[in-house]
Amino acid sequence: MNRICFFDTKPYDRIYFDLLKEQYNIEVEYFEPKLGSKTAFMAKGFEVVVAFVNDKIDADTIDILYENGTRLIAMRCAGYNNVDFKHAFGKIHVVRVPAYSPYAVAEHAMALLQTLNRKTHRAYTRTRDFNFSLNGLTGFDLHGKTMGVIGTGKIGRIFIDICKGFGMNVIAYDPFPLKDTDIQYVSLEQLCRESDIISLHCPLTKDTFHLINNNTIAMMKNGVYIINTSRGALVNSEDLLEALKAEKIGGAGLDVYEEETELFYEDMSYSIIKDDILARIISMPNVIVTSHQAFLTKEALHNIAETTLLNCRGYYNNKVLSNEVCYQCSKGEACPKGQNEKCF
Repeated sequence: MNRICFFDTKPYDRIYFDLLKEQYNIEVEYFEPKLGSKTAFMAKGFEVVVAFVNDKIDADTIDILYENGTRLIAMRCAGYNNVDFKHAFGKIHVVRVPAYSPYAVAEHAMALLQTLNRKTHRAYTRTRDFNFSLNGLTGFDLHGKTMGVIGTGKIGRIFIDICKGFGMNVIAYDPFPLKDTDIQYVSLEQLCRESDIISLHCPLTKDTFHLINNNTIAMMKNGVYIINTSRGALVNSEDLLEALKAEKIGGAGLDVYEEETELFYEDMSYSIIKDDILARIISMPNVIVTSHQAFLTKEALHNIAETTLLNCRGYYNNKVLSNEVCYQCSKGEACPKGQNEKCF
């Protein structure tokens, strides 16, 4: 039976991997720590390592993995901005799960907006204490409002459909607009000027890093709402905090945060949070922060486990790694991978 090791294990991960592993003739060794240069030694003897979005897969980590026999990193997520692909190229193949449930993420984005707008989280807390006052719970109709969607991949398009179901006017920005669609594309500047709510659904790249910053915020309407279920570093957190304090931004629903690596997915309730920006943002009554849980549905977890195990089995059976990403792939350059070949 083929063996893989699994970093940053959570109980909900094990349920679906344990359910499917025998079907794919794979034995899984689960490790609780995140993958990084200080924990990579644990993978010694494992040809395949399963990693996640907040693992630190830098040059040092890759070198240790490679020296100890690892030849495949299977990311159990769609994102891979935490991988040093240039250093991995020629040493370790990297595969990912390109899609698991775009509905899960899009629906969570709308849940954040609905909760933030109608303040159901605050109402729930009040009524638990038998406080039935409505003071301070006023929201606004989504119907007729303008939603600005940045990024029109699968998740972005599903979110657009959800917004249209609420009767919202939707405009979108994407540097690579889709052809033959009814999506109303505009420039980033126009989107910032006209949107009542802006929702981020784009990948993190050098071009989208801190896409939401002082300059773009200054273009926005007073009281605009920001929703981010993509990657934390799309938003400059310091600029967001200042805009919230100045009431330029009326509310923010964040499932991600740019310095989340050591915090999210962990119980920090008994710890002193040293990140003053995050602590201040969370303390604000017009902000909701969830801990990168937008993907967390039964369907998504099943699909993640299934695709990850398929990727691993493909490697062990010397099959084409259809979900492989390499340095050239990630840079948009010509990848040497042929139709029935690996990236190197």
